[in-house]
Amino acid sequence: MNISRIALKLHSVQNLSLTLKLSKRGRFSKVSRCEWAGTDPLYIKYHDNEWGIPLHDDKKLFELLILEGAQAGLSWLTILKKRHNYRKAFNNFDPEIIAEFDSAIIEKLLSNKGIIRNKLKIEATIQNARAFLNIQKQFKSFDAYIWQFTGGKPIKNACKNQKEIPSKTKESIAMSSDLKKRGFKFIGPVICYAFMQATGMVNDHTVDCFRYQEI
Repeated sequence: MNISRIALKLHSVQNLSLTLKLSKRGRFSKVSRCEWAGTDPLYIKYHDNEWGIPLHDDKKLFELLILEGAQAGLSWLTILKKRHNYRKAFNNFDPEIIAEFDSAIIEKLLSNKGIIRNKLKIEATIQNARAFLNIQKQFKSFDAYIWQFTGGKPIKNACKNQKEIPSKTKESIAMSSDLKKRGFKFIGPVICYAFMQATGMVNDHTVDCFRYQEI
């Protein structure tokens, strides 16, 4: 039985995103999620299975760094819906391949309706791939470099609601500043903090969310 197809959606109660979850005993029980997860199945899947889980895979870190930059000025749901298209257009986010993109490929990407057709963002992706490779050479891995901004372990916050979650912190400001010095683009403190949240460098699930304690 496909549980995802029969999962029931309920309206938000007291600013919580509520759905039904199947327990090990085969019974459904209500679970609360972060308010932003809403009721969109794609958002819920991302929230439950990816957002906030500590990530140490260089290629996946690069993907999220690029997607966070692509999101600037847009909603994250918009990017999630285009994620598959991005993976196809950018060779599954292989930085070595992207670093070699030329003007002809840029023009081809600008005609790709499946991604955000912003020339500055596309050019930034290429530049970021090159900067990413330089960091790998210097630090042996991007993971070793990026996690130093949180001392090598996740920061666990205890926000009661969405309003308490900051848009940037001293750590994201420091990260942004250093990445910019290394040649990265579309990498401001707010984007860096969103990246930290997505990759589990910080646990910003609200305390009433079922994922807060699990992570």
